[in-house]
Amino acid sequence: MGLFSRKSQPEPARDERMSELGRDYAIARRHNDRKAMNRIMREIGTDKDVTDLSDFRAGQESYDSIPPVPRRRNTRRK
Repeated sequence: MGLFSRKSQPEPARDERMSELGRDYAIARRHNDRKAMNRIMREIGTDKDVTDLSDFRAGQESYDSIPPVPRRRNTRRK
């Protein structure tokens, strides 16, 4: 019962294009860019090969896990 004796499960193949679209969608959502959000959703909707959106959601979550940068308020630089 060794620590390294476990068999590793192969990761399922990820669709890099869908994960990149999910990341772009999350970026557009954070910046309130409705035009880009609608363009990405139209692109996904017209694609006949899209059956599973898990890679798209994984791309969104990968960007959403990064905390936003706090805004500076009333700070003057000299």
